[in-house]
Amino acid sequence: MLDQYNVGDIVEGKVTGIKSFGAFVALDDKHQGLVHISEISHDFVKDINEKLSVGDTVKVKILKIDQDAGKVSLSIRQTQPKPERPAATKRTTQASGSSNNNRRGSNDNTGGFNTLEQKLKNWIKESNEKQAQLNKRLKK
Repeated sequence: MLDQYNVGDIVEGKVTGIKSFGAFVALDDKHQGLVHISEISHDFVKDINEKLSVGDTVKVKILKIDQDAGKVSLSIRQTQPKPERPAATKRTTQASGSSNNNRRGSNDNTGGFNTLEQKLKNWIKESNEKQAQLNKRLKK
């Protein structure tokens, strides 16, 4: 049935259908496979329609062939080179112990990371402020 294809082969196919979970790609007139949404791109894909359209010709790698079920798992992502990651930037620490209050909480002298205790204090404070604002609106 799928004897002409092997796992690891890279072939060209045509997108025949798109669903929220992936895209169906015809390998030839008789066989098609599924490219799962996680195998579309190296980037996060929220909506497949932003990356693919029915009728597109794509290069796919065969990941798995289930002869009994007649299913083929495909990947577009694995036919593309991995994007290079930017060099890690060195983080500066706040050794002065001063706090920088912002919406997420304040940074302390732990290298820019808040302790759970500090985060909890900030969340409670934010919650109380929001509750006070809601109470003011309700009293009007």
